[in-house]
Amino acid sequence: MDIYINGNRIHLTPTQSIGKGGEADIYDIGGGKALKLFKQPDHPDYQDWPEQQQAAFDRLAEHQYKLRLFPKNLPIRVVQPQEFAMNAIGDTILGYTMRRIKAAEVLMRYSDRAFRQSGISHQSVVEIFQDLHQTVSDIHKVGVVIGDFNDLNVLIRQNRAYIIDADSFGTQTFACRVFTARFLDPLLCDPNYTKPVLNGSYSPLSDWYAFSVMLMQCLLFVHPFGGVYKPKDTSKRLPQDARSLHGISIFHPEVKYPKPAIPYKVLPDELLDYFYSCFTSDRREPFDRALLDRLQWTKCTACGLDHARPTCPDCTPSTPAPVPTPVVTQVRGTVSAASVFFTEGVILFALVQGDRLRWVYYDRGEFKREDGNTILAGELDPEVHFRIRSEITLIGKSGHMVTLTPGEPPQREAIETRAIASQQGEVFDANETCRYWIYNGQLLRDGDLGPEYIGDVLAGQTQFWVGESFGFGFYRAGDLDVAFVFDTRRKGIYDRVTLPRSPGPTIDMHCIFSRDRCWVFSITELNGETWHHCAIVRPDGSVEATAQVRPDGKSWLSVIRGHCAIDPFLFAATDDGIVRVEVQNGQIVTTKEFPDTEPFVNSESQLFPGPKGLYVVNSQEILLLSMS
Repeated sequence: MDIYINGNRIHLTPTQSIGKGGEADIYDIGGGKALKLFKQPDHPDYQDWPEQQQAAFDRLAEHQYKLRLFPKNLPIRVVQPQEFAMNAIGDTILGYTMRRIKAAEVLMRYSDRAFRQSGISHQSVVEIFQDLHQTVSDIHKVGVVIGDFNDLNVLIRQNRAYIIDADSFGTQTFACRVFTARFLDPLLCDPNYTKPVLNGSYSPLSDWYAFSVMLMQCLLFVHPFGGVYKPKDTSKRLPQDARSLHGISIFHPEVKYPKPAIPYKVLPDELLDYFYSCFTSDRREPFDRALLDRLQWTKCTACGLDHARPTCPDCTPSTPAPVPTPVVTQVRGTVSAASVFFTEGVILFALVQGDRLRWVYYDRGEFKREDGNTILAGELDPEVHFRIRSEITLIGKSGHMVTLTPGEPPQREAIETRAIASQQGEVFDANETCRYWIYNGQLLRDGDLGPEYIGDVLAGQTQFWVGESFGFGFYRAGDLDVAFVFDTRRKGIYDRVTLPRSPGPTIDMHCIFSRDRCWVFSITELNGETWHHCAIVRPDGSVEATAQVRPDGKSWLSVIRGHCAIDPFLFAATDDGIVRVEVQNGQIVTTKEFPDTEPFVNSESQLFPGPKGLYVVNSQEILLLSMS
């Protein structure tokens, strides 16, 4: 596609794509600049979505005026429009240029416990929100509101918070009409609806409400209206999405608090009081910066708990809490749990290869394998990614794959890094016999004489995963939306895998393999709502079945990682125990529950096939569950 900036023609290609939202595609045009190109009504993403086509038409019409009147005095942390991208005639604005914030992560990642445990401290999160607080305050001072303020339009780089999607800001002339349900102030909604829908005008107070939601998520790893509401009086039951409209927050006595979340007792009383009154009693006011400035995290010397209170909530001076220790064996009903491994550090990566569980963990300044051998010394780093090929450990960082083979010097190869902010990272994987990676738009694997070519993919945009016999890959950029499979031992890619298409952005993806199936999981956003998807793909590229849900904390599909595939079943861990999922009559359904596993798992546990049972990998411990 061709666009014109200051009369200069620029030809855009999919390889320049660095992001995709519900309303626009983002391209790197060089010179430290990115281009936000609004989707036209005939964009392929809107095919079969007439309401999205009409919304695109209306949005483009408004931008012809709104962008020309856009305020020029916004704070430096706002990534705002610079130059207009025009059509060939020069009479229509198609998009705009802006600063490109490189090597940044979306704020959403900071509410992911697995991401945070790789080296991001609680105090770093406090610094991020102190920086964000200043920017929000300065935006309000010039008479502008953010409106659709959410954790995907905040980018974090070196603990600095940059706000993007400024074209949707609300000004005195143009209102913001879009919203993200998880961050929408319920006071702007009709309480009689079954979910939050914008029914009022944004204000600075609604921005501070969204700020408070994001802060709680990043401090505790739980949304203010997360958990599961289980009222004893069945007449009080509500749809999950309606809870914010009625103040049924995590503080409600009949809400089951999620197991993976940090207990809110670690926060100081003054911050807890604010959260309680904001989400339960509709308190609205500018967020008090002093609550952040006084928020100091520390680690209890007696029990090791990270907290932000004057004294540890789990200890008293006379009765320190015991340090967690592994449980050798426990029995609950028909389930026995044997401890396989325990560390006071953190387990970073695990998988089963060749009927053997293998893992990488970090403890006391060293990265180690399951046999206790140290593979690397240093600090935790969220930019480091691990894979395993038998006894060999692969490390990806900064566009390189380092192969650590016992008894041999490290081997280093250049590989691609994905450009999408919410899914950054080096593109590589491994099975028991081979390494796989992407470089210069080519999918490669180990060969007898060096790298062997498998097929061409879209440079900088492709994700892929491998099982023992076949692999799955995906890229989405501009007008392209491609899913493919490939044989792990042969040349060639089949790129006509048909997955359900969403006009909204793909936020995250993950895959799990069994012998002859690949379970493909993804998270998308559409009209301010988050959807979780699952598709079962066979080695020939055919799709056996699909499912999609709005995450509610109860469904096995409320998380997309940690599941275990054993043909034809999928085992998923929930806060209530393990469930078994399979295809029946073309539908993916839960066919069996294992409630006796409840004490040993949570929704973030990883499951792997084990001898006569399942391995459960948590952040510090590995268990082997046997179910009779």
